[in-house]
Amino acid sequence: MSSVADNGISVAIDQNEYLADGVGTVDAVVTVETAADLVVAAAPQERLEILILDCSGSMATGRKFPGARQAALAALDAMSDGTKFAIVEGTAMARLAFPSNVPSMAVNRESRAAARRALDKLTPGGGTAMGSWLGLTRQLAKKHPGAMVHAILLTDGKNEHEEPAALAAEIKQSEGMFTCDCRGVGTDWRVDELRTIASALHGTVDIVADPAKLAEDFTAMMQGSMSKAIPELTLRVWTPAGAKVRFVKQVAPAIEDLTARRVETAAQVGEYPLGAWGAEDRDYHVQVEVEPAAPGREKLAARVSVVSGDQVLGQGLVKAVWTTDTELSARISRRVAHYTGQAELAQAVQEGLAARKSGDTDTATAKLRRAVELAAESGNESTAKLLRGVVEVDERSGTVRLRSSVAAADEMALDARSTKTARVRKEG
Repeated sequence: MSSVADNGISVAIDQNEYLADGVGTVDAVVTVETAADLVVAAAPQERLEILILDCSGSMATGRKFPGARQAALAALDAMSDGTKFAIVEGTAMARLAFPSNVPSMAVNRESRAAARRALDKLTPGGGTAMGSWLGLTRQLAKKHPGAMVHAILLTDGKNEHEEPAALAAEIKQSEGMFTCDCRGVGTDWRVDELRTIASALHGTVDIVADPAKLAEDFTAMMQGSMSKAIPELTLRVWTPAGAKVRFVKQVAPAIEDLTARRVETAAQVGEYPLGAWGAEDRDYHVQVEVEPAAPGREKLAARVSVVSGDQVLGQGLVKAVWTTDTELSARISRRVAHYTGQAELAQAVQEGLAARKSGDTDTATAKLRRAVELAAESGNESTAKLLRGVVEVDERSGTVRLRSSVAAADEMALDARSTKTARVRKEG
């Protein structure tokens, strides 16, 4: 374990530095932690919160629309006074529901009351075109240059009233403009659709099957947003000539593959955007391919830095030492092994559910059996509990069978939360 702290940010590297003769793959878990005093000291800046509410016709069924209205009011109550906010009405097009004549309004008692009146006037009707919702949100963000912009997108359905390419283009254009947490109410929406949005925009995705629980969930999301004070951090990875980064993945608190987001900034230097931060810590799995050296020789495989703008806030070193001692090279970092298993767990769950949906029972059973094993081995009790809504596990024999009848909400919850990992804290 190596650790370097500077400017209120620590970067800790956990790895087995020893490689067998001829091996060129180096794995390390990088833990980035921001101290509370750094967050408190962060320069205050404008915040903009945007609530994107699905107002399509399907929201009229059951208690979904009243639940969405109460959730919006709960989010407003959780915002700090002075925070700028706006409410977007989402149908087959996007409309600014509040305020009506300016891009945003500061939160206070009067504006909360005015927003309540505007929400009371909204009625569900029309279609669903999420790309247009993101487009209007991006336009609002542009009118607040330098602000920290966070959105919550709520829907109960699929993106049926625009082409998939239109949504993909809007997501791409929105990257780096704002963060977006996505929630699906009920069970008629698609997890993969909302996951794509949330993943690209540094947000979360989840199901709220019961509309009565939306207000509690919106409150928690807004409190989380209010705790963020650092608008953007970046992971900068330098590798020596001849070396190559194979992947960079966030592995805790949830799995997010950042590899394709790499931006080349100099020779042998790539940067990966990490989004906004509060006082927190996250883990990243970095894998580098290097040219093997002679036994006994040590190489620097990568220099990992956390930067804000051009300022380096923390740094850690990933090393490689070649050895003919098999006892040394056979050791696997406990945290590298754990998070490799967590990534496999998420993949097994998603592939198993996809196979089940397509009617491939054999593949679904095999994948979900493996997921049960991995969840148990890693102590991921949350995923293990969710798996039991989809499969039956015989405690004595270990036999795993698909349930003949599965509640749609249970299946979607397992899918949406499959990337959440059980944490393994750094040693020492």
